[in-house]
Amino acid sequence: MYYLLSQLSLTDLMYICTTVPKMAFNFLSGQKGISFLGCGTQMFFFSMLAGSEGLFLSSMAYDRFVAICHPLHYPIRMISLFGNSAMIFLIRVDSRLHIPMYFLLSQLSLTDLLYICTTVPKMVFNFLSGQKSISFLGCGFFLFMLLMGVECLLLAVMAYDRYVAVCHPLHYSILMRPTVSASMVTGTWLCALLNALAHVTYTMNLPYCSSRQIHHFFCEISALLRLVCMDTSLYENSLFISGIVFLLFPILAILASYGKILSTVVGLRSNLGKRKALTTCSSHVIVVSLFYGTAISKYFLPKAYHSAEQDEVNSIFYTILTPMLNPLIYSLRNKEVAGAFRKVLGR
Repeated sequence: MYYLLSQLSLTDLMYICTTVPKMAFNFLSGQKGISFLGCGTQMFFFSMLAGSEGLFLSSMAYDRFVAICHPLHYPIRMISLFGNSAMIFLIRVDSRLHIPMYFLLSQLSLTDLLYICTTVPKMVFNFLSGQKSISFLGCGFFLFMLLMGVECLLLAVMAYDRYVAVCHPLHYSILMRPTVSASMVTGTWLCALLNALAHVTYTMNLPYCSSRQIHHFFCEISALLRLVCMDTSLYENSLFISGIVFLLFPILAILASYGKILSTVVGLRSNLGKRKALTTCSSHVIVVSLFYGTAISKYFLPKAYHSAEQDEVNSIFYTILTPMLNPLIYSLRNKEVAGAFRKVLGR
């Protein structure tokens, strides 16, 4: 509510800064002219701000509607948006968090934030307008496939980061230097991009039956395949291979990393060192369990073991609940993030 109010205040402030300075200058100097470039600039900002204010007022009305009519759903969306945005902001402004671990965490928060922005706006529009439709182009599920691939690989990279930090602390600054961590993140986005492009291009060219009713709350590939008028077993095998690359390999890498971390922690003599290592890694283990648990149960189990309704429930976990819980898990269990938050608040 107050975040939207702050954006409205910012828009109004920019309104004043767009028109009043020139008016004041003309009044004080006695001139009544404006250059062609100045006029175009004023028109651009005025049009942009007028559109922004209209959208903000609509968003504020929806915010109040959800808070009053659907109070149980309100915290989920607000926590997801505010929590992930706040995590990115804290990591950006606090120099103590400018290390590879928090750079990777900021990428995870960005991915979760984009998850919410990919599915929720259309759901909100359909809910408010009473419609239950989406265009064929809008149903391309490209962003969903991209973000899911990024998160799968990114969680594995984060596990490797923790493995190096705990098992090879003296080499951490070399093995996880900024160029290496940036290359890893770039690689995750590129691999996920190629995977999403391949699946979207093929799926959008399949022959669909006359019924276009999707038994889901957003366009997901498993729901679309139920509408295809041809045998999709060969393509489903390719999906299974993608699942191995983006789900099975990363989870094996994560298990190997944490197996090595556990053996190293057990060998530590200092109880303080053990506690610090376990606290640092426990947050990541919780996130991994939430995300991979639901994704594997959906994409690796045979169709006979899960219905369309169960698929919807699983999708809620990794598209809505996990993005909401991630910033809470990392902030509540991380002293550095909590300290950065208190610093921003001036405490």
